[in-house]
Amino acid sequence: MPRVLSLHTEVSGDGTFPVIMLHGLFGSASNLMAVARSLAGDYKVVRMDLRNHGKSPHSDIMDIPTMAEDVLATMDALDIKQAHFLGHSLGGKVAMQVAVTAPDRVKRLIVADIAPVRYGRGHDDIITALLGMDLRALRSREQADELLQKAIPELAIRQFLLKNIARDGKDAWTWRMNLTGIADCYDNLRDAPSAESFAGPTLFIRGELSKYIRDENRVPMQRQFPQMELLTIAGAGHWLHAEYPQIFNGMVTAFLAADQAAA
Repeated sequence: MPRVLSLHTEVSGDGTFPVIMLHGLFGSASNLMAVARSLAGDYKVVRMDLRNHGKSPHSDIMDIPTMAEDVLATMDALDIKQAHFLGHSLGGKVAMQVAVTAPDRVKRLIVADIAPVRYGRGHDDIITALLGMDLRALRSREQADELLQKAIPELAIRQFLLKNIARDGKDAWTWRMNLTGIADCYDNLRDAPSAESFAGPTLFIRGELSKYIRDENRVPMQRQFPQMELLTIAGAGHWLHAEYPQIFNGMVTAFLAADQAAA
C-alpha cells in the first residue's frame, strides 16, 4: 500500500470556497455534520475521513505528518488549491500540521479543543476495552454497549465509539476503523505538530470543562500561530461542537466571515 492515501470525502454546500473538516480520534466525517450544515449556504464543505477511520483506507503507518500528507494529496485529487480548515481533537492536530508545512494551502485555521503539544496517554482504557470485545460473538449493539459499560461509564462516549461497528454479512460484526492500527500507532498520535509556524488567522476554541487546552498552552500556541485567538465555550467539555452546536457554529461562522469582510 502506498505511504500517502487518498481519503474518503463527503462534499456538501452551495458555495465555491472550500472548508475542509477533520474529525477526532475514533470518529468519522459524520461527527461534524451540524457545523457543516451551518456553513453549507456559503461554502463548499469537504469532510474527510482520516486514515484508519470511517471509509478511508487502512494502514499500519499512522502519524501526524503522514496524515497531513494524506489531506494534501486528497486536496490535489479534488483540485483544491486553498481552503479554510476546521479540525477537532486529532483532526485539529492534522489541520495544524497541514498549516505549518503547507501554509499556502490554508487560508484560515480553526482548531477545536486541542493544543500544539504532546499529550499523555489518555485513551488506554478505551483502547483496551474495544480490543477486548469479541465481535464474532456479538449479537447486537445493545450487547456491545453492555460490554463496554464498566470500562466506559459515559453513555455518550459509548454511543460515539459504537458508531464504528457495522454488520459484516448477515450475522457477524466488524470494525469500520482499523482499531489495531490505531492502537499500535497511538504514541505517534500523541505527538505535537511540527514546530514550524503558520502566520495566517487562527482560531482555537476550547471547552471550559475540558483539559485539552490549558492556560499554560498559550505560549506554544502563540509561538506557532502568532495570529491566533482563543475562545472558550462555558460549560462545554471536549465534544464542544456537539454539546453546544449553536455557540460553536456561531464562532466558526463569525471567524470565517471576517475573511470575506477583509477581502
